Amino acid sequence: MTAIVTQGLSKHYPEVRALDGVSIELEEHRIHGLLGRNGAGKTTLMQLLTGQVFATAGSMQVLGASPVENADVLSQTCFIQESQRYPDTFRPIDVLRIAAGAYPNWEQALADQLVDDFRLPVKRTIKKLSRGQLSAIGIVIGLASRAPLTFFDEPYLGLDAVARRMFYDYLLADFSQHPRTIVLSTHHIDEVANLLEHVVILDQGRVLLDADTDELQHAAIGVSGRAADVDAFLAGREVLERTALGSLASATVTAHDGDERAARDAGLDVSPVSLQALFVHLTTASAAGAASPTAPATDVATN
Repeated sequence: MTAIVTQGLSKHYPEVRALDGVSIELEEHRIHGLLGRNGAGKTTLMQLLTGQVFATAGSMQVLGASPVENADVLSQTCFIQESQRYPDTFRPIDVLRIAAGAYPNWEQALADQLVDDFRLPVKRTIKKLSRGQLSAIGIVIGLASRAPLTFFDEPYLGLDAVARRMFYDYLLADFSQHPRTIVLSTHHIDEVANLLEHVVILDQGRVLLDADTDELQHAAIGVSGRAADVDAFLAGREVLERTALGSLASATVTAHDGDERAARDAGLDVSPVSLQALFVHLTTASAAGAASPTAPATDVATN
């Protein structure tokens, strides 16, 4: 069953197309990564899917219905926004009490454990909390809500590496015991790569890539060796990046059946390409293509 379906979904403002013809399908009970550079349209997409803004064009179905002014859908949805604001006079304990009453599947024991492990001062006023402590509030709500559909939009601003790892561990452990649909937007791609089952990359409001992570493991390869050998191998292939140092060169290319063997037969070293590296290559190539008036239009989305 699909948790989210959009067709030609767009959101235009007077001077910018924040989202432009996005068509995706996200299956339920999976952890989806929503990736993109700043301004790519990630937050706008999540705001549309949670009924916070209205679409300019297109359609969307969330948990089988439109989320717009739909209390049944929204009660099953939790959206943890980047830099979520709370009243200055509130305390974390106040925010969590409100959340406990708002989400039907709220798990208080998990909330209490998260508060302890993140060392969240629940009786300190919001205005006295650090950026990381504010992020911890969102993490507690997002996980303890156990909402059938949960969006995390850069949920760990201000958290150190240890706290971020704690969040990933809790997310995976609780997801394993209580499956639901999770959409995670993040810039820490390498840190979450092993959590993600499916990835959507947005760029300039459009879908640049939509694929399962299993497919992406073989979507590109890195090759290196003598520059002449590398260049001979690159002929006729889609090159995402090439660098050279003296007589040596390395490159990243989109991969097809037999490419790894062909590279090794050509005397080249072959290495896998991480999700983050693939993201950088694709978005950089997309930006370069958009900047060039003579560049041919390409569509690298896999769906």
